[in-house]
Amino acid sequence: MKTTIRLMEKNDKPSVIEMMRVFYASPAVLSNGSKEIFEADIDNCVGDSPYIEGYIFEDENSVQGYAMVAKSFSAEFGKPCIWIEDLYVKDEYRKMGIGGSFLRYIEEKYPGSLFRLEVEAENEGAVKLYERCGYEVLPYMEMKK
Repeated sequence: MKTTIRLMEKNDKPSVIEMMRVFYASPAVLSNGSKEIFEADIDNCVGDSPYIEGYIFEDENSVQGYAMVAKSFSAEFGKPCIWIEDLYVKDEYRKMGIGGSFLRYIEEKYPGSLFRLEVEAENEGAVKLYERCGYEVLPYMEMKK
């Protein structure tokens, strides 16, 4: 089975909202999100926002997952920063290399950038994937308003 990674399109919205519901209700994410937030995220991914992009993972038969990346600049590191905001693969497609393929895809798309993501320590499968792909834990406390 060959997985294709493509940009999210408007007609993906129902499928992505369903995946977001599952993802945001899981222990992998601290917040539960809301339908309004999910819709705004997708609308920005498929619209003309320069800050966020959405991706779909699929084979010839079905959608396997999705990802969203946000773009910024890191003054701390002096280069563009690509935040992997969401990286979700449906249960039945996990451990098939899809997450790693997406990370390589986005790193090749944005060479010379800093890549950051958040992960819950309890999400051991994701932590192992990110470590295998060269990601390291940063000792930061994050704050928001």
